[in-house]
Amino acid sequence: MVRQLPVLAKGLTKPNPSYTGLMSIVGNIAAIAKGMSITLREMVQPTLVENYPDGPGPLHGAVFEQRFRGAHVLQRDEDGLEKCVACFLCAAACPANCIYIEAAENTEEQRISSSERYAKVYNIDYNRCIFCGYCVEACPTDAITHGHGFELASVNATTLVMRKEDMLVPVSAIAAK
Repeated sequence: MVRQLPVLAKGLTKPNPSYTGLMSIVGNIAAIAKGMSITLREMVQPTLVENYPDGPGPLHGAVFEQRFRGAHVLQRDEDGLEKCVACFLCAAACPANCIYIEAAENTEEQRISSSERYAKVYNIDYNRCIFCGYCVEACPTDAITHGHGFELASVNATTLVMRKEDMLVPVSAIAAK
């Protein structure tokens, strides 16, 4: 004998009461008990905290992986001149369109880079940057690299637009090498 389910409305049937009955309630109680047991177990274990920013070492406890992509750094050559030749390849390779460059010509009196041109304005908008590294790969002179800077958080979005002066390696750092 085939048992038919009662029809509620055009094609809809009432669910079988055995599926929503006692087994469902027992399953829900078991799931809640399992979740509460995990919560209680975590409550009694000691808390493990990395002591940032007061940890040991010059990086205050921060440990970087070899391929870490931090804040961008504009490099200088061994003579202290900027490596960037304003070729715009980094801006063209950027999928987030966050790099803005204005080029200017070098003069004999004022030499900024070793090439004919230099980046008069070089801005990176970290509101848009996804740290993909395409700009680093596209640069033919290795002028832009990823550094180890990771403290970029800010309440004000306008402070996340980094200018050339913010990213450029100081001349004193080149002389120290």
